[in-house]
Amino acid sequence: MYDYALEQPGNPVGVGFILMEKLPGKSLRWSLANEQQRRKIINQISDILIDLRKYPFQDLGSLDNTGQSRVGAFAQESLTNFLQSDMRTIGPFRSMEDYHKSSLGLLIDGIIQEEAYTDRPVDAYLIHRFLLDLVPLVAPSSSNKGDFYLKHADDKGDHILVDESFNITGIVDWEWAHTAPSSHAFNSPIALLPVADFYDGKNCLGDDELYLARLFREKGQEELAQVVQNGRLQHRFAFCCGYDLVDWDGFLGLFSGLLEVVSVDNGMDWDEWRVVALDRYKDEPDLQLLLSREHLGKS
Repeated sequence: MYDYALEQPGNPVGVGFILMEKLPGKSLRWSLANEQQRRKIINQISDILIDLRKYPFQDLGSLDNTGQSRVGAFAQESLTNFLQSDMRTIGPFRSMEDYHKSSLGLLIDGIIQEEAYTDRPVDAYLIHRFLLDLVPLVAPSSSNKGDFYLKHADDKGDHILVDESFNITGIVDWEWAHTAPSSHAFNSPIALLPVADFYDGKNCLGDDELYLARLFREKGQEELAQVVQNGRLQHRFAFCCGYDLVDWDGFLGLFSGLLEVVSVDNGMDWDEWRVVALDRYKDEPDLQLLLSREHLGKS
């Protein structure tokens, strides 16, 4: 992208515009690539991630539009709250712990205000209230010190452009990009996850992830290799936050995997866990409100 302007005074064009260059290549279709082609792509991805590590930031959020390398609030609609005509964003943050607490708080507020999860408000509340309790495990205070790095927010594979020889020609769709700690920025991209096993609740790494970790080691990046090796916890937590519960069967597998990887309530099925969670949070006013609404709706 070379230039852009909003439709506002001072814009010499008059209307909003973006001046950008069309990159060569086609969107990568990961499921259609063979093992040799995948390994070639993963090798290039490892180089890109190693290169991004050279450019740390001090805050957690989205890049600001001031023309400087400055981090501001998160530029994501899901992380924005609207109070009447006032738009309120969250961030920037100095720790992943603060980010998780703020974003989960926003989700829970949406449930209470009947703006989100209107079909399963009690279940959604129990899930996200539990996730809030897990924040110290997922982002312990000891991990809150250090730099942040640029991360693509939708790295499921089709954001990568490749030529006929599977050389990466570009990476697109950066509109939700943000900075993140190394445990997120250099974790396995979603494209590399073993999808069937992942949604079935299995926490073993897939062959593509193991290959990425091996490449990091071969290139002298042991810390990044460890991020991949230990990355399943971050994947599980991120997927469960804000997950669309319309896909209930998919969620149950993800949640089962989360319980296993955090070793909390491990081995319980959903019905067993729900009974425990209702008792665990029974004194919280928000849950009492949701249960009273549910009772009124059935009466």
